[in-house]
Amino acid sequence: MPHHPPTASTVGLPPARQFADLVPLTNRQRVLTLALPFGYAAAYFGFAALGWWVPAVAMLMGLSFVTYGSTSHDLVHANLGLRRGMNDFFLSIIELLALRSGHAYRLAHLHHHARYPAPDDIEGAAAGMSLFGALCEGVIYNFKLYFWALRHALDDKRWVRLEGLACVLIVALAGVLAALGHPVLLIYGGLMLLGSWLLPLITSYIPHRPREQNVLWQTRLFRGRVASLVAAEHLYHLEHHLYPAIPHHHWPQLAKRLDPYFAQQGVEPTTLGF
Repeated sequence: MPHHPPTASTVGLPPARQFADLVPLTNRQRVLTLALPFGYAAAYFGFAALGWWVPAVAMLMGLSFVTYGSTSHDLVHANLGLRRGMNDFFLSIIELLALRSGHAYRLAHLHHHARYPAPDDIEGAAAGMSLFGALCEGVIYNFKLYFWALRHALDDKRWVRLEGLACVLIVALAGVLAALGHPVLLIYGGLMLLGSWLLPLITSYIPHRPREQNVLWQTRLFRGRVASLVAAEHLYHLEHHLYPAIPHHHWPQLAKRLDPYFAQQGVEPTTLGF
C-alpha cells in the first residue's frame, strides 16, 4: 500500500492555483471564526450560572465542534490570513478552551497530511482499528498525541510544554473550586474531555479507508443532504487532503467544482441516506 498522501498533482486533479479564489477570507469571516469559540465558552458559563444545564451542555457541543474541526483546524493550516505570531496565539488559546495543546494538534495534524496512511501517522491510527478500538483510542488520544508532540516538536516544543502546563493548572483550579462548592468549571472540563473522546472516531475512523490501494479511495468522499446537515457542511475530508490551503468556509464550493473530476476518476461518494 502506498504511503503517500493524495495530492492534486499525483491523482490527475486540477492544480491548487485553479482554486486560488477560494483561499482569501473576508474580515467578517475571519473575525466570526475567531470569536465563535469564545462565544460558546462564555455562553456555557452564563447558562450554567443560571442553572440552565441543557443549553449549557449544547454550548460545549458547539465549542467542541468549532475548536478541533473548524476554527482550530484553520489555524493549524494558517488559513485565516493571520501573521505567524497571532496565529500561534489564537491556536494556543482556543485549543486551551478545550483543554488541549494547540501546537501538539498542529504537529500531529500536519504529520497526518504528510504521512497518511503510513504506520507512524498518529492522528490517523484509528482508521486502521476496529470500531471498538477507535472508541478505546479516544480515552487516551489527547495524552498520546501530547506526549508524541513533546518527542517530535522542534521549534514548537516550548509552546507544547506551556500548553500542557496550562491544562494542568486549569484542571487544578477546577478541582479547588469544586471543593469549595463551585463545580461549574470542573463540569466544563469533564464535558470537554468527554467530547475529545470521540475525536479518533469522527476524524479518523469514519472518513478514512487506509487499506485501499488507490489514494483517492483512502479517504471517503461524502455527499448528500444528510451528511451536510449532520456535519454542518464540514464533511469534506478528501477535498481537504487534496487542497489543504482552502479554509473550511469554502469547502462546499470546492466540492462542487471537484465533482466532475471525481466522476472522471471513478470516485464514488458515500452518502448517509440521501
